[in-house]
Amino acid sequence: MTQPFIVADLDGTLLHDGTTFEQRALSRYTIETVDRLHARHIPFVVATARPVSTGLDMVRQLNADACIYLNGALIDFHPRTSSYAMLTGAASAPAGQLLKIGLSSRRACEVCRTFVSTFPNIEIGIVMDDVRYTNFDVSKYWKTQEWKFTDFTDVPEGTADKIIIFPHDEPHDVLASLIPDDLSLNISEGTLWMLMNPHANKKYTMELLCDRLNIDLADVIAFGDDVIDIDMMTTAGTGVAVANSNPHVLNIADEICSSNNDDGVAHWIEQKILLN
Repeated sequence: MTQPFIVADLDGTLLHDGTTFEQRALSRYTIETVDRLHARHIPFVVATARPVSTGLDMVRQLNADACIYLNGALIDFHPRTSSYAMLTGAASAPAGQLLKIGLSSRRACEVCRTFVSTFPNIEIGIVMDDVRYTNFDVSKYWKTQEWKFTDFTDVPEGTADKIIIFPHDEPHDVLASLIPDDLSLNISEGTLWMLMNPHANKKYTMELLCDRLNIDLADVIAFGDDVIDIDMMTTAGTGVAVANSNPHVLNIADEICSSNNDDGVAHWIEQKILLN
């Protein structure tokens, strides 16, 4: 390995746990450790399933060199010069600043109506430009995210980031059989199903980012905790799991660091990179 290139997940990895989703937070120690990476000119990238509304502030606190939002549906190549309006399509972005990897909102609506026709009470929705168009009250899961009720006939035209589903009593095998071939399934924290463009994932977007920046994947150190991080971690030169990770993640990890609540990522970076 020459100069390392760090890619890290947020929830369950960098963030300390909180009573609610919104209360999860970065520690001062983690922020200061990443600042020390910047002082050494070592790139630091965030790769999160979070949307812009709940991820942007953390990306700014970390002064990230790039950010993969929405599990890969949106890449911000220059976070230091981006704005919320640019990231959500309300303002134009310079050429090459952003990349969206999604699906048409019309197609997303078709898929949602198929699920609803089979399971009328299913909680399902479309995420687009940081608005959730859903058939349920989003505030039961996320207190601060903007949402609009829909029957999937009135969603605006545009590029959707993903379809979200919260399965409850619906048989998972039947749900899976309804997923069309042009979409892939990602499951976050064991509860949130995300149907996405097959290229909207952390592995593909990490590879794309490295290609654009002329970074060798062997130099990438990827930190994660959830099943949706596995492909990213196994593709990177080194995959590091926090101790609180899903067992499947622990099984594939090259190394294991302390838990998210113990600032495991920051301690690993300090011991393995900054003190060398």
